Amino acid sequence: MINLQPVKALHGTQITHIPFMKDVMGIVALPGKVGRDNLSSSLQLCSRNFSSCSLCPNQDDKMWLREGNQDTMQSGSDSVEAVIRHSKKLENEMKEIGLKIKHHEDNFGFLKVEMNKLDGSISDIQVELGKYLSESGTGSENKESSNGQNEEETIQQILKCDKSAAGIYCQLKPQIARLPSLKNMMGIVALLGKVDDDNLSRILSNYLGRETMLAVVCKTHDGLEALEKYDKDGFIDKSSGLHGLGASMGRPLNDRFVVICVQNLSPYAGEFIADDPEKRLSIKKPRYLNDEVPSGFLGFAVNMINIDSANLYCVTSTGHGLRETLFYKLFSRLQVYKTRADMLQALPVITDGAVSLDGGIIKSDGVSFLGERDVEIKFPKSSGRSKLPENYLSTERQMKELKWKRERCFEDLQREQGLLDHAKLNFETKKREFIKFLEDSSSYVSAVVN
Repeated sequence: MINLQPVKALHGTQITHIPFMKDVMGIVALPGKVGRDNLSSSLQLCSRNFSSCSLCPNQDDKMWLREGNQDTMQSGSDSVEAVIRHSKKLENEMKEIGLKIKHHEDNFGFLKVEMNKLDGSISDIQVELGKYLSESGTGSENKESSNGQNEEETIQQILKCDKSAAGIYCQLKPQIARLPSLKNMMGIVALLGKVDDDNLSRILSNYLGRETMLAVVCKTHDGLEALEKYDKDGFIDKSSGLHGLGASMGRPLNDRFVVICVQNLSPYAGEFIADDPEKRLSIKKPRYLNDEVPSGFLGFAVNMINIDSANLYCVTSTGHGLRETLFYKLFSRLQVYKTRADMLQALPVITDGAVSLDGGIIKSDGVSFLGERDVEIKFPKSSGRSKLPENYLSTERQMKELKWKRERCFEDLQREQGLLDHAKLNFETKKREFIKFLEDSSSYVSAVVN
């Protein structure tokens, strides 16, 4: 820490408590305590190794340094006052920067302590989660497995899309941790949600369409930029990003593909269903004027998607999960009905589109889809978590929140380090300016007084 003591006069106590001031042994004068008779002796510079300094006082304060320019110097007294005024200005600026340094050092120290606390809490919860699984005689295979047969079928269907971004991602998925251009990717839309019913999977996948189901999902805009690079003429650089990875494995990426950046999505702004471990959105049911809910209404699509616990909480830097960001963006308040007849009867209360389990689709703008379509890319079916201990989910959620807080704390720590380094650089620059001022003013005022 920096001891921000006032800078002493030449004949006062030497400055030893400010590391950045170790080369500056005194100051020109203390305002109000120097007269013309003793100014010469008060302006002696006690410093070392300053011959290489190149910074000078600013342009406004150079009037008293111009040799032979008597028009800019009203009198010797005016020159003395100019010297004192500028010395005080530099002194105050150095004090101000020093206070900023201390402020950032204090913040940095506080964040370091918080990081250590969070690391300890995360370690404790990891032990607790291990005990839950051990006591129940279960392992991670009882969680919403990413290796279930139904999901594997979805992955195989995606891999058949030979020259797609989603196909390249699925083939490289085991190696993502070692690939910088893919580390920010969360996955493919079709693999980020599961449903309990095959009919629901088919109709929701049909509603979104193949292009959206194969969309790549990134956490931040940095992840989006890493997927595709451009040359100086604006053309795609086929040797970098996802294009380069695809070419290296014999899967050249020739098609356009959709990328969704979760951090840039506007999240759902309403309430959540109280005490719901799945963090479902509290959306009011559609009702007729007589307050009745339409016959056959099953719920809202956004709440009928099952999301892995790792993505339910704290996916974005603001703490939001995939339900209120990604899936709310995709489905909004899309209503789900049992039959097409139920859906058509409820038309007066359908505002953001609707689907029925027997294949009916109404878009939010009133456009309906007729006929049949074979859906190949579908949401996998949920495997459930019935064998997990009752408190496992809440503990797992707590772990996710702690890791999210640690990420935010680390970001703040890096920001404070940058601000601290910048303030120290400013201090060194101002110190050199101050030393140059002492050199110039000492020789000049000595000549004026004598």
